[in-house]
Amino acid sequence: MKYINKVCQLSRSHKRLISLFIDSLFICIAFYFSFWVRLGEFIGFMDVENTYALIGTLVLTLFIFVRLGLYRAILRYLTFHALFVILVGALCSAVILSFCSFYLQAGIPRTVPIIYFAFLSLLCGGSRLIVRTLVAQGNKKGQECILIYGAGSAGRQLAQSLKSSEEYRTAAFIDTDTTLIGTIIQGLTVRDLTEIDALIAKHNIKKIFLAVPSASRSRRKEIINSLVHFRVEVLSVPSMEDIVSGKANIDQLEDVAIEDLLGRDPVSPQQVLLEANIKNKVVMVTGAGGSIGSELCRQIIQEQPTTIILFERSEFALYKIDKELAEINTKLSVKVKIVPLLGCAQNVKRLTTVMTTFKVNTVYHAAAYKHVPLVEFNAAEGICNNVFGTYHTAKAAIASHVESFVLISTDKAVRPTNVMGTTKRLAELGLQALAAEEALKPQGTRFCMVRFGNVLGSSGSVIPLFKKQIQSGGPLTITHPDITRFFMTIPEAAQLVIQAGAMGKGGDVFVLDMGEPVKITDLAENLIKLSGLEIKSEENPLGDIEIQFTGLRPGEKLYEELLIGESVSQTAHGRIMTANESFLPLKEYEEILAKLDGVCSNFEHDLIRDILLSTPTGFNPTDGIGDLVWNEKIDALKIKI
Repeated sequence: MKYINKVCQLSRSHKRLISLFIDSLFICIAFYFSFWVRLGEFIGFMDVENTYALIGTLVLTLFIFVRLGLYRAILRYLTFHALFVILVGALCSAVILSFCSFYLQAGIPRTVPIIYFAFLSLLCGGSRLIVRTLVAQGNKKGQECILIYGAGSAGRQLAQSLKSSEEYRTAAFIDTDTTLIGTIIQGLTVRDLTEIDALIAKHNIKKIFLAVPSASRSRRKEIINSLVHFRVEVLSVPSMEDIVSGKANIDQLEDVAIEDLLGRDPVSPQQVLLEANIKNKVVMVTGAGGSIGSELCRQIIQEQPTTIILFERSEFALYKIDKELAEINTKLSVKVKIVPLLGCAQNVKRLTTVMTTFKVNTVYHAAAYKHVPLVEFNAAEGICNNVFGTYHTAKAAIASHVESFVLISTDKAVRPTNVMGTTKRLAELGLQALAAEEALKPQGTRFCMVRFGNVLGSSGSVIPLFKKQIQSGGPLTITHPDITRFFMTIPEAAQLVIQAGAMGKGGDVFVLDMGEPVKITDLAENLIKLSGLEIKSEENPLGDIEIQFTGLRPGEKLYEELLIGESVSQTAHGRIMTANESFLPLKEYEEILAKLDGVCSNFEHDLIRDILLSTPTGFNPTDGIGDLVWNEKIDALKIKI
């Protein structure tokens, strides 16, 4: 093996000279042994005519091998094409030998060229295969053994890609298809799921590559559940959509997507609803740089509005989404006018000027403070942004004759236990009150709100936090062992928001079907196990990562709800429902706003709390006043006293 390694380290020209020498030797051996096989003895091959025939065959065969590109092939990457070249070259050599023997009148039996062809093919082809195998075996030392789940097209492509990998070596395929179990594909045996334990022990498997990109999310969840108890890291090939579109290659492995853990299959959007409020219209998105706002912008630009207005208070967030949309614009070859505007949703004059100037048709209001503890610590600012910001934006839309206004709401607005949820419910009540007034006009603005739970990957999502904690070695922090949440991917949420907005008639409260609630502890445990690690606990003190429970944060609930009452109706879309909920007349609502405006301006948080409790939002706080400035003042007064 060490001699082969030395040869591999030689220059390309030296390797070619060695190959030419060895092939010359093989041609001579094939020639002599074909005589021996035909005659049973080495008689006659030393004749002058036979020697001339051999020399002519040798020179012309080497020339043909060179012209066919045989010496440009790299042995460690030898393919069927190289073997085919050898067969063609050997056949040509046999024909040359026949012609040489005929014209030189050499005493070569007619069957010798046929035997010679077989010998030369075996010698030239077989030797190269042996060297390739030896080199491959040498390279496998130090490679990590892996299993590929899925012996289908994607699995086979992945296995082929990994053959040239210096990092991984495939031990076997894993599949549940009984017709494939025990078969050999690309030199790898297809094993049953029940054999994984034995394979892990035998080959010291640390990783399993999931190669089922076309499987539905529900099917992928079943597969992941069957693998999660093995102490291996599970990585996944990209989705078939990304592979086909060229966004990713089959061997670009990534962590198992969280949406696969949820097992929620997306529903194809209804194109008519997607286009209704967007195509050939002027669309404005407030909070355009946020998690939901930016995804709304990505979806909206694909439906080809004439103009999309990005309204955002964060300069950096606005810069990022503006740059991204410009790239999408170029890629899709569409001519959507992109207008990036800095502004605050509480500035009604700025909003009215923007909407009137650009003749906005549709507004998606995503601007809000959504982080529960932060709003709890900054209550007055949360009220100003979420309540007054929504109301001012809605008033600007009415003044500018906007056709449709869609509020992005939250499940935390249902029976809220925190200030953030209460402000979002107040924002909903404001739009419902305005919608009742607008319904009396011939062409009033249509208001609706879309309520849904957590989105995966948002700025406040727990998933990025868990992944970061796993990378740093833990612990994973969870507020409570029994806490549950609804989850949805950002793209699906944005699609459903757009479609729900198109169905709004005025004052509608749309509720998205979030599927089954997910226990956060289960989610954390699965993430740890899929990383190939063990949970550290009292039962398993030698585990890798511990889960710590820190206690519920201010205003946090154990579980969230999507409906206030039982009155809910199905819409034309399978994932969108509409709730019939009571609301306030506009006059009463504006009285609440007037009270809040005064106490928020003076940061009188005890009065703010009283007003919020008196509103018909169902506010039922679990903690005292959490505003940090207010509490600091109270503590200072206590010290003086």
